[in-house]
Amino acid sequence: MRAIVIHETKDLRIEEREMESPGPGEVLIKLATGGICGSDLHYYNHGGFGAVRLKQPMILGHEVSGYVSELGEGVDTLKIGDLVAVSPSRSCGKCQYCLRGLHNHCENMQFYGSAMPFPHIQGAFRELLVAKAMHCVKADGLTPGEAAMAEPLSVCLHATRRAGEVMGKRVLITGSGPIGTLCILAARAAGATEIVVTDLSNPALKFAEIVGADRTINVVENPDGLSEYQQGKGYFDVLYECSGAAPALAAGINALRPRSVVMQLGLGGDMNVPVQTLTGKELDLRGSFRFHEEFPVAVQLMQKGSIDVKPLISHSMPLDDALEAFEIASDRNQSMKAQIQFSDSL
Repeated sequence: MRAIVIHETKDLRIEEREMESPGPGEVLIKLATGGICGSDLHYYNHGGFGAVRLKQPMILGHEVSGYVSELGEGVDTLKIGDLVAVSPSRSCGKCQYCLRGLHNHCENMQFYGSAMPFPHIQGAFRELLVAKAMHCVKADGLTPGEAAMAEPLSVCLHATRRAGEVMGKRVLITGSGPIGTLCILAARAAGATEIVVTDLSNPALKFAEIVGADRTINVVENPDGLSEYQQGKGYFDVLYECSGAAPALAAGINALRPRSVVMQLGLGGDMNVPVQTLTGKELDLRGSFRFHEEFPVAVQLMQKGSIDVKPLISHSMPLDDALEAFEIASDRNQSMKAQIQFSDSL
């Protein structure tokens, strides 16, 4: 079978890998679609992020969907031909954090396509993938592209849960990449009444408008665009910081009302935090990392039509064009979510 393997910065190859067979409780999946995530791009463009660096070749990818092609012993929840979204959040279920219900903080996490541990955890961008049946969610009624969006949508649903009460709140989102735009959908589904989005790119902000932002602000063209919201003691109730940029965090905090919530999703490395403003306004700074139980909910919300991710899928390209797909995904002026098509049927 073929797989997409990163060796070092800008060294992406399509290579042959040995096919595996499903064991008890597992299924073999013929991969249909894989979405290129920001972390995949960090490995491709920079060889890693922060202190996490590639130390060996690694199969990329964790936003995937596919068709069940073989059942392992004891699997009765799925059948051959089912389209499934595959959760990459493979916690051990035994460590202290799993036992406390904090599966996203598992000490032995086997998250697809991660160079955090060594040996690295190989990813899911392969034509045939063996996965535990318990990690597969049936995606009846969705396209493979939609099903592959369950993973990034889960990130935003988890952040929205961490934010607390969003019903009737005014929301500011800094960063209009895939996570920022999906946060628009998650916040709106949770009852946000006003959503303003900032970014550096007009094409990215156009996607924010398409999925329902009430207002978008290009902070390059309009560096004082948030000033009206920073008057008095601020305006917004919740900040989703999705850029990982310190200036965006500072500007967003200045636009928050006292006792509001800062949700930090962006992973841009260490950032300077305006602690005095945080303290003076009695703001809650909350981190949000990955997800767990939100994954099947993401699939259900898409199936019910409560959340429509289709407008965010900007490119769909065949496996043979994987290198071009990564280059396009790296260009925010032409793509939002670029996906790779591994197959179109069982």
